[in-house]
Amino acid sequence: MNLPKRLFFTGVPGSRWSGIAQILEALPGFNSSDRTPDRTYTHHSYTGHVGAYFGRGMEFPAELDLPMIDSAWTNPNAGTQIVKSHDWAYKLNEVYNTVRSSGDWIMLVYRPDLVSQAWWHEAGGFQIKYPNYDAYQDHIGMLSEIMSQNKAILKFGCDMRVTWEYFDRVWISKTFGIEYNNIPEVNTWEDILVAVVKP
Repeated sequence: MNLPKRLFFTGVPGSRWSGIAQILEALPGFNSSDRTPDRTYTHHSYTGHVGAYFGRGMEFPAELDLPMIDSAWTNPNAGTQIVKSHDWAYKLNEVYNTVRSSGDWIMLVYRPDLVSQAWWHEAGGFQIKYPNYDAYQDHIGMLSEIMSQNKAILKFGCDMRVTWEYFDRVWISKTFGIEYNNIPEVNTWEDILVAVVKP
């Protein structure tokens, strides 16, 4: 299976989407050349945040400017770039129109609102140093954004008739064409669902 140049990737704060992205980036065919010390945040014993994030208050805006997007990677031709933005949730139809011509894919991560909010606070909340969550303003603003983003993700998934599945080795192998035995054990969370749109 030929992997795309870019995987437009979205999920709400606290959905564990960053950890999922890091699992994928460790697999053959993915590109992690966007990682720098300045683009790193760790918390407790968990994965934290690494690499470029796009969106309000971030280093890069969530705009569908492909050269700008590619500039976040020191080697943009080294495999599939996971282009992470919470704000893609609000632009999924525009993203879809872009990937229809570019051959890229879209990945959605869904986790219910309140458990996502709780995990985001566990991960550091507004003390998170990277990426920047200032645009969310306060705890009420964060919950409002989580609810709005999840609603948009679910609507797009419904419109695209996606099949929501658990993130596990079987799904990774089937979706990305990677041999099952080449995929390390991964956590499968019972409250997290994923889907990929391949135009």
